[in-house]
Amino acid sequence: MPRNLVIVESPAKAKTIGKFLGRSYQVKASMGHVIDLPRSQFGIDVEDNFRPKYITIRGKGKIIKDLKDAVKKVERVFLATDPDREGEAISWHLTQALSLDPSAPCRIEFNEITKKAVVESIKHPRPIDYDRVNAQQARRILDRLVGYKLSPLLWSKVKRGLSAGRVQSVAVRLICDREKEIEDFKQEEYWTITGIFSAGGEEVEARGGAGQQTGAEEETVIQAKLVQIEGEKAVIPDETTARKLEEEIKAEKSYMVSAVTKRKRLRHPAPPFITSTLQQEASRKLGFSAKKTMALAQQLYEGLEIGKEGSVGLITYMRTDSLRVSTEAQKEAGEVILSLFGREFMPAKPPVYKTKVAGAQEAHEAIRPTSAARRPELVKPYLTRDQFRLYELIWNRFLASQMRPAVLEVLTIEITGGRFLFRASGSRVEFPGFLILYQEGIDEEKNEEEPALPEVEKEAVLPLLEVKGEQHFTQPPPRYTEAMLVRALEEKGIGRPSTYAPIIDTILRRHYVLLEKKRFVPTELGRVVVDLLKEHFPEIIDPDFTAGMEEKLDLIAAGRADWVEVIHDFYQPFAKDLAKAEEEIERVKLADEVSEVKCEQCGRRMVYKTGRYGRFLACPGYPECRNVKSILVEVGVPCPQCGNKVVERRTKKGRKFFGCSNYPKCNFISWYRPVEKSCPQCGAFCVLKTSKSRGEEIVCSEGCGFKEPVKKGAER
Repeated sequence: MPRNLVIVESPAKAKTIGKFLGRSYQVKASMGHVIDLPRSQFGIDVEDNFRPKYITIRGKGKIIKDLKDAVKKVERVFLATDPDREGEAISWHLTQALSLDPSAPCRIEFNEITKKAVVESIKHPRPIDYDRVNAQQARRILDRLVGYKLSPLLWSKVKRGLSAGRVQSVAVRLICDREKEIEDFKQEEYWTITGIFSAGGEEVEARGGAGQQTGAEEETVIQAKLVQIEGEKAVIPDETTARKLEEEIKAEKSYMVSAVTKRKRLRHPAPPFITSTLQQEASRKLGFSAKKTMALAQQLYEGLEIGKEGSVGLITYMRTDSLRVSTEAQKEAGEVILSLFGREFMPAKPPVYKTKVAGAQEAHEAIRPTSAARRPELVKPYLTRDQFRLYELIWNRFLASQMRPAVLEVLTIEITGGRFLFRASGSRVEFPGFLILYQEGIDEEKNEEEPALPEVEKEAVLPLLEVKGEQHFTQPPPRYTEAMLVRALEEKGIGRPSTYAPIIDTILRRHYVLLEKKRFVPTELGRVVVDLLKEHFPEIIDPDFTAGMEEKLDLIAAGRADWVEVIHDFYQPFAKDLAKAEEEIERVKLADEVSEVKCEQCGRRMVYKTGRYGRFLACPGYPECRNVKSILVEVGVPCPQCGNKVVERRTKKGRKFFGCSNYPKCNFISWYRPVEKSCPQCGAFCVLKTSKSRGEEIVCSEGCGFKEPVKKGAER
């Protein structure tokens, strides 16, 4: 008969922990929160110091009864919910539901689900941390005050079913503000001039195009940008100026190397992941949404069946903003680096990364593998494709973070002739360091590092081979991707990394924004709501105010602020703004965007609407005319079965696939984009696939083995 009961949130976590503890321990799951604010009512007594009215969550009665029965049969109970404020609140609610003493040493926590961490935590139980509980409770009450007071206002003034929130409304504002910047952006023309010089030391007979050079000559070419004219920065506003300068540059008789600068540059690895950076990098490199990333990370953390090992937690806790790494983990990482890459890739001492996030819980660790020795290829047979890809990303990032920096040799050459100064920079990797394993992704495409330059001596004469003027236009700021939005929220101190995934999910579900080509575009509804909130609730939607509230929540968690006072200071002005807004705001009429498509039933021009599965066309004559139709994006190839057009479609869960525009008469579908090419080996239609290692390829849809790479610039 077990003498101890350990309560966790999920069955997967319970299964993994259960195998670490002996027969004297029973492990049960609470299935998340068991107590919360009611959904059907406000649930906060504003007059009684914002006292929350907690109730048992519907459907959790049987779980609580089962846990109560288990408590009666044991001598001691340990609450092992997640090691954060949310987990602390769940443990506190469990003490209430199960009649446990919260001041007794009943709470245990661990950052990774390994035998060592779990057994060690059992040795050091502690009472419930009321400061953490109060911080979580304050956040929950603040969100309820904003959501349950503002949302009905939006229903009555704009449209039913809308919602507002402290963080979600600011996220929509960021997207709307960026769209306004793009719309207001005024494009400006500018030109650059590149001089192509021979570094071979011999005159070239014709100062013609680079196309006349042999392969050997190409290796000794230097492409240098015009950077100064008579000591001033080269500013070339238009084609006329560029063409005049080109002629003058060609007319100059002699160009000479005026300076050669060599320097060593260290390129340091990125730190191990925290929640926000994991979401960003999984978005950039794997195409995962924040929601998907967190769901997969939860599975890796709670434990998966790994062959003879049984259920194993593969990564540390995934809701963290700390960059700390334990000494044991660093030592193990060093041993793996030594065995895989050699001693030269190990730093003199393990690196220490400083956490930048204000209020970070330094007792936690960064996200890392629970064992660096558990290499991705060893666990691959036991994971799904997506579980493996995320684990591999976390493993690579962590191991790279513990390796030596890369050493680059950067060479800068300055070339002068007459009143012109050209500059070329190039680099080569002298020592790859961590780059042998991992390189951090980027949000926006940037020019690749320039290739290594040939060696030249100062005062060497370099014949000019060619002058190239190139037209450019200034570009507006880019729309946010998921990774960019997460980074912006984190940098501005808005919300907590653990909340970003549900926030993004909410603003998409409410149709405040759309994802087009993986970038956020505000809808008319989103713009209207943001403008309304800006006018009547400027603080609620102000990023600085929201960030300041996060700092106050951190102070509560640290025991340096009173949660009732923090909420009181927020609510008094908010209540006044709310009363004023209810009187002043008039009903907003949302104008539908009119399309060029005519309704075949009544002849009206159809309008764009947004529903559960995205945008569609509807007749404005509703309810007299109820005609609706999907918005079909044509792929540009004929259907392999019937010859009609192939279009993009989506499943009910939003996954893209390709089908015939003549559905349901034609049932052709493909998960991959068809191309206008038949397989030369078997005659089947071909599709476009993207491989991380090989890039885009055209492959046979029947899998006969035919593959060919897609040439850059080629039409698909």
